[in-house]
Amino acid sequence: MHSTIDLFDGHCDTILQRYLYGGSLRRNEGHVDLERAGKYRRYAQFFALFGAAEDFPGRDLRRLRLGELFREEYAVFQREMAENRDRVVHCRTADQAADAFAAGKTAAFLSAEGGELLDCSLERLEEAWRLGVRAVNLTWNHANDLSGSNAEETDRGLSAQGRAFVDQMGRLGMLVDVSHLSDPGFWDVAERVDGPFLASHSNSRAVFSHPRSLTDAQFTAIIDHNGVAGLNLYARFLGERADVDTVVAHLEHWLELGGEQNVCLGGDLDGCSLLPEGIKGIQDLDRLWERLLQRNYSEALLRALFFENLMRVVSEVCTM
Repeated sequence: MHSTIDLFDGHCDTILQRYLYGGSLRRNEGHVDLERAGKYRRYAQFFALFGAAEDFPGRDLRRLRLGELFREEYAVFQREMAENRDRVVHCRTADQAADAFAAGKTAAFLSAEGGELLDCSLERLEEAWRLGVRAVNLTWNHANDLSGSNAEETDRGLSAQGRAFVDQMGRLGMLVDVSHLSDPGFWDVAERVDGPFLASHSNSRAVFSHPRSLTDAQFTAIIDHNGVAGLNLYARFLGERADVDTVVAHLEHWLELGGEQNVCLGGDLDGCSLLPEGIKGIQDLDRLWERLLQRNYSEALLRALFFENLMRVVSEVCTM
């Protein structure tokens, strides 16, 4: 039991895995389950509702309605919350998370990855908010009616619909997530959002060049907005040979840019096929903690990185 480590991770795809393959959030063969996460003193997690077209042959996710895949995955999430109520609770605010921790439980936050899961619709966005979604990636890899993505229509930023969507998220108290977004879309969000926004699972493009990662200017904009960027553990976004030290390299570059209060963890666990050497799942994130201690980083900085920075942003934005 690593009783001194608190962990708040900004992105995992565990609910999709349970939807596709069954199994329990309590114990499974994937990257994340409640039993393995129990080693941490306090544990909070953004669980993404997500689906890629390749996972569902014959279903067009670009025109998918909330009543289909989103609702089906939401039902899985609700089932897991009910079946594991002794270990986890769905939270919408930082205060609710504090209550969960006081009861010895995991704080489960909910996100939606790709505006197409909400039909890029303000009505569906509001319904998702009522169901407890508190962060939305505007795009996944596919371009949609809100914006181009990092992989499709990369030169297209927010549409008029996208701008209205972002504005409504601000009114509702939802975190705008720019991971997977096109570069022009990122800058449209940075110009439009007054307070914090996040890149829940994106690394440094300066350390390893990949369009899914953030440029130095983009990370600096996140700092300027008092937001956070989550270190992504997918090996193909980290470097040619990825291990714990490769993760540290991305972190250290962001620290050099002044990001002590603006980095969190966003492992992309259960959403990636290849993790860094030495990390096999949620149970191994303490290896990053130990490596940073070996490199003489302070426990105060580690607490900020592993927990406090993301919780601060949730506390500021997600107020209801």
